Amino acid sequence: MFSRLRSDIQCIFDRDPAARSKWEVITCYPGLHALVLHRVAHWFWLRHLRWLGRFTSHASRWLTGIEIHPGARIADKVFIDHGMGVVIGETAEVGEGCTIYQGVTLGGTSLTKGSKRHPTLGRNVVVGAGAKVLGGFTVGDNASIGSNAVVTKPVPAGATAVGIPARVIQAEDLKRREEVANRMGFSAYGVTEQDDPLSQAMKGLIDNASSQEHQIALLWQAIEKLSDNARGPECVPEDAALKEGFEKDKLTQLVGK
Repeated sequence: MFSRLRSDIQCIFDRDPAARSKWEVITCYPGLHALVLHRVAHWFWLRHLRWLGRFTSHASRWLTGIEIHPGARIADKVFIDHGMGVVIGETAEVGEGCTIYQGVTLGGTSLTKGSKRHPTLGRNVVVGAGAKVLGGFTVGDNASIGSNAVVTKPVPAGATAVGIPARVIQAEDLKRREEVANRMGFSAYGVTEQDDPLSQAMKGLIDNASSQEHQIALLWQAIEKLSDNARGPECVPEDAALKEGFEKDKLTQLVGK
């Protein structure tokens, strides 16, 4: 028990630069308190002392603001940072080295008793603040869930899921982010240097539309010059756009910088 507690304290030092002393971590980190109390509740649950397990979980929620069902399985070196509002369901499984931030829900979408209703997190998964991971699927090892994302489908190992509903950015698109995360030791809040893929697609469309308008304006200008040189009848319509009017920067700001 004490060996596991030492491991929990060390993982907090590894991932939270605000931690200054062991005494501070032991007395002031609700995520640590919630995990210790969960182990007691889970011990009761496995021995079919279900009421004691639920009551211990309820007391832990009252003390820490973190609700972990006694049936949930949580591995070593899990760090719940801040933790207020975290909810982890009965059939959820959290792998070794995971980091979970405040407001996270590992919830279910099924009402069938006895079924796998809640997600399984692999090793070293980061779940950003406010994210909702809903369903009995798996989030692969070293994956990241962006803040406030709503994930309802499996996430491959090493990938990042962002947005509502969440869209997956594959690992090969995140090479630079992984290099930065490795230097830091982990990726805080599941953030990424890449934008939401929907924003990237919108920006591509905006760039394309802007380029087309520019080319059309150049064509009309060329036709106007040819018409003047030929000294023939005017062939440029009155409503022809000889100047660009596409407000690319304003539209880009709407979909995010």
